[in-house]
Amino acid sequence: MTARILIADDNLPVRLGLRRLLEKQPGWEVCGEAVDGRDAIQKSRELHPDLVILDFLMPCVNGLEAAHEINKTDPRVPILLCTIFLSEQLMEQARKAGVRGAVSKTDTGEIVHGVEALLRQQPFFVCSQ
Repeated sequence: MTARILIADDNLPVRLGLRRLLEKQPGWEVCGEAVDGRDAIQKSRELHPDLVILDFLMPCVNGLEAAHEINKTDPRVPILLCTIFLSEQLMEQARKAGVRGAVSKTDTGEIVHGVEALLRQQPFFVCSQ
């Protein structure tokens, strides 16, 4: 079975890089891309992904607010926060918003491990700072 992943990041090169990274993995496909938090909420409702990857700092609605809304609509969908601004405090706020994993966007290996863990219904929080 193919895992359908929605990527939400306001930076086009980052979205394209994440798409390439994820689609290299067998059984994973990117079902959509969102340019901000509001777009992520809407596309999550339309596309019904198996997993959502959210940046933290995005225009309109930030990643935590988007995670909260996505979680209210469909709490079964795991959300991975993928940001440069990762800290212990942000990870705690992310957990409260319904995020099940958080990784630094600079560590591609951890992004893959995070997606794998969340698809297995396991939490995955890694803060290298």
